[in-house]
Amino acid sequence: MARTDASDQSVVDVPAPHEEPKGWGIAAVTVVSLAAVVVVLWGISQHANMIMPAFLALNLVIAAQPLQKSLERAGLPRWGGMIIVLLVLYLVLAALVGMLVWALWIAAEEIPQYQDKFVQLYEQTIEFLGTFGVSQEQVSSSLQGVSPGTIIGTVQNVAGQLSSAGGQLTVLVIALTFLVFDIPGITRRRAVIARQRPRLADALSSFTDGVKSYWIVSTVFGLIVAVIDVGALMILGVPLALVWGVLAFVTNYIPNIGFVLGLVPPALFALLTGGPGDALWVVVIYSAINLVMQSFIQPKFTGDAVGLTPTVTFLSLVFWSAVAGALGAILAVPLTLAVKAFLVDADPRMRWFSTFLTTPDADSKSDRRRAAKLVAAGT
Repeated sequence: MARTDASDQSVVDVPAPHEEPKGWGIAAVTVVSLAAVVVVLWGISQHANMIMPAFLALNLVIAAQPLQKSLERAGLPRWGGMIIVLLVLYLVLAALVGMLVWALWIAAEEIPQYQDKFVQLYEQTIEFLGTFGVSQEQVSSSLQGVSPGTIIGTVQNVAGQLSSAGGQLTVLVIALTFLVFDIPGITRRRAVIARQRPRLADALSSFTDGVKSYWIVSTVFGLIVAVIDVGALMILGVPLALVWGVLAFVTNYIPNIGFVLGLVPPALFALLTGGPGDALWVVVIYSAINLVMQSFIQPKFTGDAVGLTPTVTFLSLVFWSAVAGALGAILAVPLTLAVKAFLVDADPRMRWFSTFLTTPDADSKSDRRRAAKLVAAGT
């Protein structure tokens, strides 16, 4: 280190040319940050059966906040409003689960009636493949792995998944109960955050607004798509049209690929009952509805509601499905909104990164909503 001469009473330390300032470089920060992300994602994937139902409960409570506020404005005591909100959420949850169980039950009862059709379809497929030089022996050798043991294993796997779903439903109900009665505490904490970390409070407000808008838009368009699907299936004479309508409504909550999951069963039943022509019509109608409603109209409303680009929405679906399974697919958009709120919106230095995630006018719309809230709060 260089120093002043001895005659000077003050001693000044000056870094030598070969010394560098202390601290972490950007490479070290990047490596540590990526390692932390991997650890967090691994923890989420390992405990997804608890984390995802709890996060879904949080989404439901956020979506029900307008009802809570309306009841309080009507003069109902806060505790009475919370009880009514909790009962409404229980009813919605019971209706969704009941519709799914009913749809699966009816489909399971109907499938054995089409066993002969399955055999006939299998024989026709063998004959069709034979025109391309594929013999029945080759098909049989390809299906050697399908044995009673593998079928039983598949059934056990499905039973295990149903058991896991029952555990997740229990976590969801318990979390829902505690979150509803914790609404007053959440309101007080938000006020404290607004005083000490106003930007974080704005980010959380944008997150809750986006979550409410997302579920409203998804539910409305799910009902529209389901009604159109049921009408088309009834016109074509496809069995269990109402069942497939319920399936279309539920799968609409899965972005981008939900319609494919809702398409396969009715197309298969149309093939068994009406032949390839009816099956083709089902595919065409479902694809047309998806192209118009879910590819052009709904993304416009969803983009206005949450501000995410369609590309980010699709990548979120793929990513969160890999991390957290089926519930990760359903909650892909809210999960992405949560990550964006805490890691991007709450940090002014990360505002540039938001341009890669949101639509071009998302920030301006968010600013207008924030200004409108401030004006409403002032009045």
